[in-house]
Amino acid sequence: MGNEISFPRQQARTQRFTLGAPRNFTVAPDGGHVYFLRTAAATSRANGLWAFDTATGTERLLVDPNDLLTDPEDLSPEERARRERSREQAAGIVGYATDADCRQAAFALSGRLFVVELATGVVRELSAPGSVIDPRLDPTGRRVGYVTGGALHVMDLESGEDLVLAEPDGADVTWGLAEFVAAEEMGRYRGYWFSPDGEHVLAARVDNSPVTRWHIADPANPATPAAEIAYPAAGTPNAVVEVFVLALDGTRTPVVWDHESFPYLNTATWSAHGRPLLQVQSRDQRRVQVLAVTPDGVEVVADNSDPVWLEIFPGAPAWTPDGKLVQVLPVDGANRLVVDGTPWTPDDFQVRSVVEVADDVLVTASTDDPTQVHVYRVTADSVERLSTEPGVYGVARGADTVVLSRSGLDHFGAKTTVGGHEIPSHAETPVLTPEVRLLTVGERDLRAALLFPRDHVKGTKLPVLLDPYGGPHAQRVLYARNAYLASQWLADQGFAVLVVDGRGTPGRGPEWERSIAFDFAGATLEDQVDALQAVAAQEEDLDLTRVGIRGWSYGGYLSALAVLRRPDVFHAGIAGAPVTDWRLYDTHYTERYLGHPDEKPEVYDSNSLIEDAPKLERPLMIVHGLADDNVVAAHTLRLSSALLAAGRPHTVLPLSGVTHMTPQEQVAENLLLLQVDFLKKSLA
Repeated sequence: MGNEISFPRQQARTQRFTLGAPRNFTVAPDGGHVYFLRTAAATSRANGLWAFDTATGTERLLVDPNDLLTDPEDLSPEERARRERSREQAAGIVGYATDADCRQAAFALSGRLFVVELATGVVRELSAPGSVIDPRLDPTGRRVGYVTGGALHVMDLESGEDLVLAEPDGADVTWGLAEFVAAEEMGRYRGYWFSPDGEHVLAARVDNSPVTRWHIADPANPATPAAEIAYPAAGTPNAVVEVFVLALDGTRTPVVWDHESFPYLNTATWSAHGRPLLQVQSRDQRRVQVLAVTPDGVEVVADNSDPVWLEIFPGAPAWTPDGKLVQVLPVDGANRLVVDGTPWTPDDFQVRSVVEVADDVLVTASTDDPTQVHVYRVTADSVERLSTEPGVYGVARGADTVVLSRSGLDHFGAKTTVGGHEIPSHAETPVLTPEVRLLTVGERDLRAALLFPRDHVKGTKLPVLLDPYGGPHAQRVLYARNAYLASQWLADQGFAVLVVDGRGTPGRGPEWERSIAFDFAGATLEDQVDALQAVAAQEEDLDLTRVGIRGWSYGGYLSALAVLRRPDVFHAGIAGAPVTDWRLYDTHYTERYLGHPDEKPEVYDSNSLIEDAPKLERPLMIVHGLADDNVVAAHTLRLSSALLAAGRPHTVLPLSGVTHMTPQEQVAENLLLLQVDFLKKSLA
């Protein structure tokens, strides 16, 4: 494409250059084919289902959503909420599930239920009594499960018989779906799991009746009733989650554990390797039990504790084929792979996820460089790295066929390879190429990225813009070019842009992650200041008399915090969707880091921003989506009210109809332009 389009418009219309890129890989057990989702073009939002032949390197479109759905998508409120929790912005087929042999795949389109034969591409629609959520084939491929109206159904594919396995026994009860905090904070997006023989289902029953009700209004359309949501704010009741084994003959067996001590259901699995596994967690997240479901009840197969908290890792716990328990635990300063109580990875090895458990264990991990994530094959006797070039990797595997997706600094997006072939990406090429320097600075070896305008003349002083997320559980400083596209565009507007990952970010071990406990405000802000000063000591072109900071979500909190508490360092801030009072954020996230507000009210007071309002002496722009049901707009409104009461000028930019994501093309584009205008005026 030509350069006639601006970067902000290009980034917005391509959803940050994700459209057109292959995703959601499944490798057939024989390794002959890889199935994946991809949009047909860089600006198409509708994903189709594709098959890639690993022997020939050819691909074919199995399911084109435009052939099945000509009208705009009609999503139920439950499906919209599920997509918001998983940050899913695409359309068409956004998820699919195969049987164990990859003969068929099930998916939903606009709430309608479909099954496709993967060998032939023949698609058939199945008649469901309502809008379908999360359809999944049983491992044998004889039946498909799905949720509609809060009820869990299983349909026989041959006879068409539709069996209601469990239906709500109250207005606030659902079966087979993840509750809010599981999807938002634990990475568990599902609520039912088939047995290997397809004759039983492990299912979660969620009762939201204890959860506080909040109301999200649309002020731009006052005739529209406010949406009621069950939001478990810090210190308030959670949903009650129970688990049952449901047989197709109607038998229902409860899985009984100590719910009082372990109210959270982190994960559940039912693999061909052994008994169903559940991981349950105490409310303070300092203790976790792994439970094996047996015909006679429940056996506690692991009981782990930590004085601060225990992390949840994708893919764990699990069974090996010979019945050993696989976990990821903090041992000797590292998040280590532990099999049957024995660490299989060394103490300089930070496991990120467990991808597959077979005779070996496939994991992603970081070692000496947290900006890189590599793929390793681990056995009791060896650790073999499968990813060779520097970068950030994802992986899928079937038999001996490995699919590697690599993001690096030397190319745009992710390059996906299998068997010597590359699976094509249709993602658009950005109109700019970041020129980024990765740095390690300060006494804590903080990882940082520095970007100058691409036409910068050395010796020219530049205002500085910090562009962090800066909080726990997420990274911004990665060995991946696309991570710095927006930062480079901001630099090209006349800034030296600095991105810093401080304490709490993943990839550097349990001690690093836990060092922010009870001290969001102190630790994360201190790391931004330390990195800024360390880089400025090396780079004479950074003008520390003109320093701005911008961020979204935790980054928005950090930006507001910076101008409120360190006006000596920061001269302007843009806070997007900031948490301003941690009592208004959810239980699982907030209590992990800050404790229970009834037990540690002083911690909540010292880490929240409302009482800091009278301190504001720098320009502050606050941006918030009014439809946000994660960080609700009350955060911004309360801070703005406190600022007004203190007589402190500030700017509030409300985004009508926008959630915690900003998918609307014009909104996303103009939001960048308005931020630059604000920063240039504030730092002039």
